[in-house]
Amino acid sequence: MYNKEKVILTDCDGVLLDWGHAFFAWMTERGYKMVDGYEEIYHIDKIFGIERSESKPLVRAFNESAWMRDLTPLNDAVKYVRKLYEEGGYVFHVITSQTEDVKAQNLRKENLVNVFGEGIFEEIVCLPTGGDKDEALEKYRDSGCYWVEDKVENSDLGVDMGLSSLLIAHGHNVDYDGDATRVANWKEIYNIVMG
Repeated sequence: MYNKEKVILTDCDGVLLDWGHAFFAWMTERGYKMVDGYEEIYHIDKIFGIERSESKPLVRAFNESAWMRDLTPLNDAVKYVRKLYEEGGYVFHVITSQTEDVKAQNLRKENLVNVFGEGIFEEIVCLPTGGDKDEALEKYRDSGCYWVEDKVENSDLGVDMGLSSLLIAHGHNVDYDGDATRVANWKEIYNIVMG
C-alpha cells in the first residue's frame, strides 16, 4: 500500500520527458513535415497533416523504438522532481500510455532512471499506446494525490476521480478552463506541493 500523502502521480510524455521534440525529429527523418502553428495542436494527424489512421501506427512505432531510451527531460523537470524527492520525501508513480511492448517499456524505465536517478519512481505503469488511464487511476480515487498531466482529458479525469490535477502548460492546452490547476512548469508544481 502506498502513502498517499507522499505520492505524486504523473504522466510521462510532455510532463517528465520531452516526447514531442524527439518524435518530431523522428518524423522529420522519415520525410514528414509539421504544419504551421503545430505548437498549439495536440493530435499528431493534425500536426503533420496526415490521416488519423496513419498517425496511430507511427506513434506506436516510435513508442516501441530505441528512442525511448534517450528522451530528454522536459524543461526544469529534473531539478524540481529531485527536490520533491530529496527535500519533501515524495515518490512518483508514473502512468504512461506508451506501449504494451515489454522491451520498449524497459527502455522507458531505463530512460527515467538515467535522467532522474534511482528511487524516485516507485511505480511505472505502461498502458497501450494512446490507452485510457481510468483503470490505472482507479486505485487512487478520492486520495487527493497530485496528478500531473498535459492532456486535458486526463487532467479532467483526475479531477473527476478526486485527485489534485495539475495541468502542465503546453500550446495545445492554452485555452483550458476546467477545474484542474494549469501550471507553467515543475517549479510551480514544487511550490504548490511544498506550499
